[in-house]
Amino acid sequence: MQRHSAGPAPRVLVVEDEPTIAESVAARLRAQGFDTEIAGDGHQALAAAAERRPDVVVLDLMLPGVDGLEVCRRLQARRPVPVLMLTARDDETDVLVGLGVGADDYLTKPFSMRELVARVQALLRRVERAAELATQPTPDDSDITIGDVEVSRSQRRVRRAGAEVHLTPTEFDVLVYLATRPRAVCTREQLLAELWGWAVAGGTRTVDSHVKALRRKLGADLIRTVHGIGYALEVPS
Repeated sequence: MQRHSAGPAPRVLVVEDEPTIAESVAARLRAQGFDTEIAGDGHQALAAAAERRPDVVVLDLMLPGVDGLEVCRRLQARRPVPVLMLTARDDETDVLVGLGVGADDYLTKPFSMRELVARVQALLRRVERAAELATQPTPDDSDITIGDVEVSRSQRRVRRAGAEVHLTPTEFDVLVYLATRPRAVCTREQLLAELWGWAVAGGTRTVDSHVKALRRKLGADLIRTVHGIGYALEVPS
């Protein structure tokens, strides 16, 4: 893994109530050059986030007191921050709820430290890429209409049948990526590389989870599954 050598070390907040796991994650991240702090519960996490303004939060879903979902919701309401959610079981409902309150990605326990570091690095690359794009003129910032779904790229807002629909930043990016390539089949690996910055295909289920969330919010027929390959956005005739 490449260490960070230029500029200040990225700040990572690890929110985990199991001390052994928290210390192991923090030690691995520090070894990779991250400025890492640990919070053992939800209240500590919110206080640490307000004081330290982390660049990425690694957040356990099951926390005493204020649970991980509520922590994520409050964090995103204060200041959008990339969140890697840790879940003890691969429960689709938990994952969709977590992504719905603003988590960008998830890992199911037990996980490899190598995979966790790769996910954190990918989230940081996405933030850096978004910041670069924000300072550059956008060649095409026009609105997109798909049936009764209206997408404003300049305002990053979505309406369905005139009613505003709240999408997480990642859901919005997936929707725009597919919408600017109507009917074209986009592979999961392609989406991971372009939107998450991953060079490997180890997180294809993350893509699937975000697509399911989009279907739930915007209609089941909007995005077509191309089995064994990926997804395509359907445009009404």
